[in-house]
Amino acid sequence: MSINTILQFVTIGSAVLLVLAILLQQRGATLGAGFGSSGELYTTRRGVDKNLFEVTIVFAVIFVLSILVGLLIPS
Repeated sequence: MSINTILQFVTIGSAVLLVLAILLQQRGATLGAGFGSSGELYTTRRGVDKNLFEVTIVFAVIFVLSILVGLLIPS
């Protein structure tokens, strides 16, 4: 297995996990927010919501770094 193959698996895996982590987050716009009047107050993230947010950031960093490394390594 070459480094390019491993890098492709890392990129695809991190992309799928990133999409899942984004879709699992609870913070969505309500119908009222779509019309310009959001009645939501800003609250801090706690518990599972905070952990999911941090995991999403980690997946995004892994995804971007795997793409950058893939661009730098000659094929």
